[in-house]
Order: sequence, then structure tokens, then C-alpha cells
Amino acid sequence: MNKNYYAILMAGGVGSRFWPVSTTEFPKQFHDMLGSGETLIQKTFSRLTRIIPKGNILILTNEKYNDLVLDQLPEVNPAQILLEPAMRNTAPCILYASLKIKKQNPDALMVVAPSDHWIEDEQAFTDNLQKCFDFCQTNDALMTLGIQPTFPNTGYGYIEFDKSDVNEVKKVRQFREKPDYETAKQFLESGNFLWNGGIFIWSAKSVLEAFAKFQPQMLALFEKGNDAYNTSDEKRFIEENYADSENISIDYALMENARNVFVLPAAFDWNDLGTWGSLHEKLPKDDSNNAVVNAKVILENANNNIIRSDAKKLIIVDGLDDFIIVDREDVLLIYPKNKEQDIKRITGLASEL
Repeated sequence: MNKNYYAILMAGGVGSRFWPVSTTEFPKQFHDMLGSGETLIQKTFSRLTRIIPKGNILILTNEKYNDLVLDQLPEVNPAQILLEPAMRNTAPCILYASLKIKKQNPDALMVVAPSDHWIEDEQAFTDNLQKCFDFCQTNDALMTLGIQPTFPNTGYGYIEFDKSDVNEVKKVRQFREKPDYETAKQFLESGNFLWNGGIFIWSAKSVLEAFAKFQPQMLALFEKGNDAYNTSDEKRFIEENYADSENISIDYALMENARNVFVLPAAFDWNDLGTWGSLHEKLPKDDSNNAVVNAKVILENANNNIIRSDAKKLIIVDGLDDFIIVDREDVLLIYPKNKEQDIKRITGLASEL
């Protein structure tokens, strides 16, 4: 296994559209959402260890989730967990991790990956990641793995690559915001658009040069901690300085500005598991297209539902189509699947009760 390979595992999100299972105290990456026997962060960590040494995987998360990470990933050293004292989006935490890695290994190549996505063909993922590492080893490149779109999804950003590029690794023309439905259909018809899955690959040298060019103020802030990184002084430096960084995503901070951006179209199926509906797509279903996790059920005149409980509770459904039915502790959610984007709003209302 190559000692120059590193991963930054993003595990600080809340996943509010998966309420009431995913909560601020216990977000979706720490749940077994698929009923597979492993939580999402455990599956992601395991997938990365196929190509990256365990000790080279850094987990970026919120301070409140430190114990959850240690409990679910017992093979991880506490020093591998990077705690954000304030929510500042993805660019500052990626810069922080990159400076730590660069100090440890100037020849490092790294992948930035969300901890809560679903990838079925792990060998295809590993093969794709190897190609990206090989490309970044010999090129000054900021790379991303683009997901082959299967329908005109309006919930993802898109990556437009050069149509005339015959190479396997494509030059990125531009990143496109989440489109409306008609625009998404045009993207698919044109054949040179991919979903932005938020998986990035680069060398420590290339990403820090990009920060120097496009985010010099942020880089200067975090470089003040160079002497502290990987020492006992690191925690204090981060607690005192992290909140001063700009709240900005890595897409806006670097990827949309840089000219050395490349994409490898992914060879694996992918799902960001962002909503109950996307989870429904990936779960096994009965003849009426109902997906069930953990519960025992009696279903009559029920179609296209997702039903989940924590315990082996008996749930009886008659006459419901296209609903999300979730029983968790002191909350029972019965909600139309076509309104799932509103669950984030409902979460706020529920917190006031």
C-alpha cells in the first residue's frame, strides 16, 4: 500500500433531510441507513482502506461527534480526528487538513470524500481512485470524480467537460449550479455533463498552490499554525483561529476559479443518500415497490413507500402510496415522498415544540 496516499473523510454534516433518524446529536453518517450492519462512515472508511493506509485517513468532523467517530472507528487514532470548533463549510477544513498532511509528507496525494455516500462497486471505485492518484502524481491538477447522470436531476451541481477531449481524464470547462428541469435535460442530451459528487483528488503541493492563488488570506491564517500542526499545540491554535476563516465551500474557493481542473467519469454507481427518496432507490423492494428497514410490516394497498423503525416494530399500512414512514423513539413521521425537500423545514418546527 502506498504510504503517500491520504484521505480526508468529511464527516461533519447533519443530514437534516433524514430527520427524525438523522439529528444534530446523531447525524446520518453514524447510522446504518441501509440496514447492512455497518454505518455509512464505517462503510466509507472500509472502502478507502482498500487503497489508503488506515493511519493516513483523517476524519474531519464537528467537536460534538468526536466520541461517535472513536466509537464507530476503533482502529482510528484520536490524532487522526480533526475537530472543527466552528462551522465554516468545506474550504477551511480541507486547507487545515492539507497543511497537516503536507507537513507530515510533502509528497502526499490525497482524496477528499464525503462519509455518507453509497457506492456499490467498491472495486470500480478503487480502480478509479488509483487512476486519479496516478494522474495527480505526474500533473499539476485538481481532480474530481464525476458521476454519470442517469436522469435530469435538479438536486446536484454538474461538471461540464470538454466535448472534444478524447482522453479518459477530461479537462473541465466549468462547474454548473443546480439546474432547473429543462436545463438538466439539455445537460444529459449534450453528453458532456457529469454530476458533481464532491469527491476531489490532488497532491498536497497542487492544492496548496491553488489556495495561495485564490485564497491567500485563508492560507495565511492557517499557515500561522505550521509549527503547531501534528504537535500538542495544534488544538489550541485551531480553537483560537479557525473561526476567523471565511465560510466558503471548496467548489467556490478553488474549483470554479482554477484552470487546471480535470474530471474522471466514474465507472461505479453512486448515490449521495441525501433524502429518504434516494435511500428508497437503493434499498431492496417488494412487488409493490415498498422498501422496509428493520420493521416487520403488514402492507395492503400500499405502494412505493419507504418504512423504517429502529426496533423490530410491527407496522401496518393500508392505502398509502409514495410515503415516508419513519418511527424513531418519540417521533413518528408519515410524510409524502414528493414533499421530502420540506422535511428540513419540518425539523425546525418540531424543535420548537
